[in-house]
Amino acid sequence: MSATVRSDLVLSHAVITADVTANFDDIDIEAWLKNLPTHEYQRCAPGDHKAAGYTVDDDGTPMSINIEMIGSGLVIQQYRYEVASPHYCKMVSISDVLSPAGWTTTQVIWELGIEQLEGDQLRYVNTVTSHPTEDFLKFIADKGQTYEEAAAARQKASGQHCEIETPHYAASIVAYANAHPRSAAS
Repeated sequence: MSATVRSDLVLSHAVITADVTANFDDIDIEAWLKNLPTHEYQRCAPGDHKAAGYTVDDDGTPMSINIEMIGSGLVIQQYRYEVASPHYCKMVSISDVLSPAGWTTTQVIWELGIEQLEGDQLRYVNTVTSHPTEDFLKFIADKGQTYEEAAAARQKASGQHCEIETPHYAASIVAYANAHPRSAAS
């Protein structure tokens, strides 16, 4: 999908962490994302997360497809993997958003990382940044909403959503690591 992204404007930005205990070498966020079943995705944000899947884009780039509610908007994310590794993934999506006022688009950047604090004490870092597209700016202007109003609403909704999903993502990543230990394959 082609869209003009306004990377100079930030609709929302959230960085939420959750501490977990696991063998750092067993963590594989890339494999977790590519094998995340819909029902596990739903458990990570009950009521908000609707479906998840894995595919590739026309050029072969791996993609994670996520459908979720953020505030009053149904968001269909087609995340392309920009960086994919066991301890860090950066995903970028031009996301379709169905709001009560109709359809628009935004860019969403989702970064998932794990840091080793000490021994098996780890910190999962969930970072979500959203930028408007030109389509989004026209959409809100046509509806009589200012950018500041739209950004404040998106920041609140996205921040609350990330607070719910982050500890669940962290626990799910650890459960996946325990069920599929990378150290056993070495």
